[in-house]
Amino acid sequence: MKLSKGMHIVIQSYKHNKTIHRVWKKSVVLEATQNYVITANDRTKVIEADGRTWHSKEPAICIFFDDFWYNIIAMLKEDGIHYYCNLASPYIYDEEAIKYIDYDLDIKMYPSKRIRVLDRQEYEDHKLKMHYPDEIDTIIQHYLKELKMKLQKNEFPFNDSQIQAYYDMYLNIK
Repeated sequence: MKLSKGMHIVIQSYKHNKTIHRVWKKSVVLEATQNYVITANDRTKVIEADGRTWHSKEPAICIFFDDFWYNIIAMLKEDGIHYYCNLASPYIYDEEAIKYIDYDLDIKMYPSKRIRVLDRQEYEDHKLKMHYPDEIDTIIQHYLKELKMKLQKNEFPFNDSQIQAYYDMYLNIK
């Protein structure tokens, strides 16, 4: 089955050692192209690897790419849109869920446009513990730089009006 607008899907994040990291139980597909899929959710149930559960606090627009080593979560908070970028493998969809490998490093851009790299130590620890190949490290470092440039230039998908339009689309589908 192909992803299509309005479908309800599960999102599964894994670690390099193939263990489950986190599961978002329900997202709605807003757009599915040859290169990316855009989903939305609001107060969705999230299950952590250790079995803990929680619900997301605000609406989120999620963008997954099939050829870039990152995905984006645009969180619509009261003070504006926060962009959370996961350095991660390109996604796959296997009719069970959208799946990707999370490589620990993250970048966050606040509504003020301040950019912050997160979880450097976690990345270094997991790189050793899970034996990330040098090729993966090279790819992750490349996309870390690319993401910083895209954020600074407000390139797709880092455009607040586009994200708001996707959120409006989500409200109409919901």
